Amino acid sequence: MTNNKQLEVEVNESNFQQEVLESSIPVLVDFWAPWCMPCRMLVPTIKKLAEENQGKLKVCKLNTDENQYIAAQLGIQGIPTLIVFKDGKEVGRTVGVMPKEKIQEKLDTIL
Repeated sequence: MTNNKQLEVEVNESNFQQEVLESSIPVLVDFWAPWCMPCRMLVPTIKKLAEENQGKLKVCKLNTDENQYIAAQLGIQGIPTLIVFKDGKEVGRTVGVMPKEKIQEKLDTIL
């Protein structure tokens, strides 16, 4: 049993509506791709954010290569992109690798 799997939900076109837009708590979605080195650099940061905000923030990951329609609908032009959704609406977005503290500062204004 991997604890991180419980903390981070893989989303795709079939479950994005339920897991992200209909969530009762804010959701941080990490838009990434397997070939993206900056995305890989962000993995430990995302895991730490998921652990530290457990219960008040859901963390989801969306592979943009496999879910191009959602990425296009949301205007994802570069990865990694982090988008925070609250009550089904986008309330924050960052593009690129950022320190955990900077991301947490932005989350604190939303949570």
